[in-house]
Amino acid sequence: MKWPFFNKTPSNSELVSKTSSNDHSDLVTDEQLPALLRKVRQIEIKTKGLSNHIFSGEYHSAFKGRGMSFSEVREYSYGDDVRSIDWNVTARFRSPFIKVFEEERELTLMLIVDISASSLFGTKKLNKRELITEICAVLAFSAISNNDKVGVILFSDRIEKYIPPKKGKSHILFIIRELLSIQAHKKSSTNIEEALKFMNAVMKKRCISFLLSDFISPDFDQALKLTAKKHDLIGIQVYDERDTQFPDIGLVQVQDAESGIMQWIDSSSAQFRQAYAQSFLKHETQTTNAFRKSGSSLLSIRTDDDYIKKLQVFFKGR
Repeated sequence: MKWPFFNKTPSNSELVSKTSSNDHSDLVTDEQLPALLRKVRQIEIKTKGLSNHIFSGEYHSAFKGRGMSFSEVREYSYGDDVRSIDWNVTARFRSPFIKVFEEERELTLMLIVDISASSLFGTKKLNKRELITEICAVLAFSAISNNDKVGVILFSDRIEKYIPPKKGKSHILFIIRELLSIQAHKKSSTNIEEALKFMNAVMKKRCISFLLSDFISPDFDQALKLTAKKHDLIGIQVYDERDTQFPDIGLVQVQDAESGIMQWIDSSSAQFRQAYAQSFLKHETQTTNAFRKSGSSLLSIRTDDDYIKKLQVFFKGR
């Protein structure tokens, strides 16, 4: 699932690649730490508020627990469902009592995050990685407010890091820090099949899993189907406006963010720009079909979209 001109960024135009040449430079220096912690704090303030006020109750309603377990019996009140009457207790006390059940709530949220070189591309307010980080933070804070565990798998064409599921605010802040600081190995591409296989191996029990990527990856349809059978899988496709159309800026030299290959293109060619746009549409159709066939949900969010509204619509639709 890769189209020929995607994520090729001009060296002398508005499309500036943000890909670092460092290899696994996820170690933060003393000089970088204060700025990183400020960024973590900014994201915490923004996304925690969103999850507390905008998504209050919606996350809980969208993702149900594993079932209902017996809690207690209490006296029947007008309006109670007569099908819940405990006839044994009712006979013993000669007064109607009903069984009370509560949801087995504790769930695990897994965030499967693409950190390949193409995730650093962006021409608007946020690049793809920054948008993914904010979405992950909103989902994570929503999960811990419901006493659920949160884990993360960071991947490129290999598994870059696995953070086992845990609860608590400090754990979420650690996740945000990793999302902001970690960098994939040099010239990293994307292998979604590898990420899904790893998730299935480490998560034996059913969980909620969000797969966040631009989905520029070799065929992963079969892995998607297998994962969707085991887990509640939701895809979030993140893309930039310049992924959908290339501007007419004349003859430019571009570099593929993942392979590093350089080439010259004539962006003034209407044929080139049309082929570029059609390649994105073809890729989007393939991704949509893959999720539909697997029985999973897919959201598409552009880097300049209001992702809060998109998430709200999704939660309410569940």
